[in-house]
Formats: sequence, C-alpha cells, structure tokens
Amino acid sequence: MPQYRATITVTLRPAILDVQGKTVEHALHSLGFSEVRHVRIGKHITLDLDAPDEQTAQERCAQMSQQLLANPVVEDYTIALEETA
Repeated sequence: MPQYRATITVTLRPAILDVQGKTVEHALHSLGFSEVRHVRIGKHITLDLDAPDEQTAQERCAQMSQQLLANPVVEDYTIALEETA
C-alpha cells in the first residue's frame, strides 16, 4: 500500500482576530522590525499515513482535520500530500 506524508497547515480564518499574532507583531515592532504587518500564527502538522491512493489520503486527512486537528468554526486548513517510498 502506498505511503504518504501529509502536511496540514491550520490558521485562524481571516475574519477572526489573531491575538497571538498581534502580540508577536507588536514585539517585532519594538525590536525594530517596523516593516512587519499582519502577523498570523497557526499550526503546522506533519504525519505519515498509508492509503490506497492519493484521493483517499486527502479525504482521510480532511476528516482528521475536521474532527480533531482544526476547529472548523474559527480555523481553516490546507493539506499538502507527498507520496513517500
């Protein structure tokens, strides 16, 4: 059975205030990085899984994201798959 490495990136939806991102943005400004704007903080999750094909792997990662890895009310996620040997 083929193996895949999934990279799932979870971020707050654009309409949701990112308090942690704002804190980091202010800290960067106080350190002299005044050119920084619109900091958003998210999660980066990497996992390996076995699946019969890429579509199934994508579907399983979406299910994981919807049920556990992301809060679908306030967060969006993207999935990138790579077949591994």
